Amino acid sequence: MSRVHSIAAIAGDGIGQEVMPPAVAAVDACGRRHGFTVDWTHYDWGSQRYRETGYLMPEDGIEQLKRHDAILFGAVGAPDIPDTTTLWGLLMPMRRQFNQYVNLRPVRHIAGVPSPLADPAGIDIVVIRENVEGEYSEVGGRGGPDGDGYAVQASRFTRDGVTRVAAYAAELASRRSGTLTSATKSNGILHTMPFWDEHVARVAAGYPDLKLRSVLIDALAAALILRPRDFDVIVASNLFGDILSDLTAALVGSLGLAASANLNPERAFPSLFEPVHGSAPDIAGTGVANPAAMLYAAAMMLDHLGETDAGTALTEAVDATLRDGPRSRDLGGAASTAEVAAAVTDRLTRA
Repeated sequence: MSRVHSIAAIAGDGIGQEVMPPAVAAVDACGRRHGFTVDWTHYDWGSQRYRETGYLMPEDGIEQLKRHDAILFGAVGAPDIPDTTTLWGLLMPMRRQFNQYVNLRPVRHIAGVPSPLADPAGIDIVVIRENVEGEYSEVGGRGGPDGDGYAVQASRFTRDGVTRVAAYAAELASRRSGTLTSATKSNGILHTMPFWDEHVARVAAGYPDLKLRSVLIDALAAALILRPRDFDVIVASNLFGDILSDLTAALVGSLGLAASANLNPERAFPSLFEPVHGSAPDIAGTGVANPAAMLYAAAMMLDHLGETDAGTALTEAVDATLRDGPRSRDLGGAASTAEVAAAVTDRLTRA
């Protein structure tokens, strides 16, 4: 009997609408070869719904999503709506209410893919970003005359929050190179960063074969450009992880290659899988978006669902397409979204 997975698909905004169909087609192709089917439920949530109703998703949206095994997400954001409205109206509620506290962002250089570095070969980095607290809190506000005199934004770090993401990172690093880098700024941020350092070090001490390096974020950003192969697994707070994952994606060629998983490791709630590139309104509707990041996100979702052979097959098909072509414009090629996606699906069906 075929295994069945219930997946919520939210294409969202901009190029999310263009890269979601190739991902659905690729997952279905994997299912036909590897003995599973996907029960897709497509949700039309995003900025157009906000324009029509004042909400990006319905009031019971979180309850609707709870019944699914996973969520495949495109992007959210539109030029005519503030980012604070779109992000906090759709993506952030899913991350927080489903306690998706691990944001997993791997990047690898694929041979032949152009990079801004002279020698990008061998780059293979995983950024693990704490995903539900830290600097991205709702604590703070504005004050002074007319509410325009000052603004306060409070970061909130908890012992449990730091401990659990550090444990996830330490476990992964132990299975890889045995080296874990922790991003910090404890020389300038007086309270939260020393707190982060202490609890990351406490967790790492429970892995006697693990080497922990704590590196100031500014020095780490420079070192990632100068010596990227020195790094394997990096654990970082919400803000630092957000920035570092974009930086590492650029090192291997393009944000169009970067996928991420928003994980609830305990599986009490569905996890969410998405590309990092966002809605890219400047190219939305032109048919030139690179679907690779969305396809890699779908492969990560298959791994999470236990369909590891299918996830590997999809990853290898995307790798081969990036290596041999056709390539999208962000990588120096001339292929459309549809042409790149068709090449990946063709490789899957021929495998």
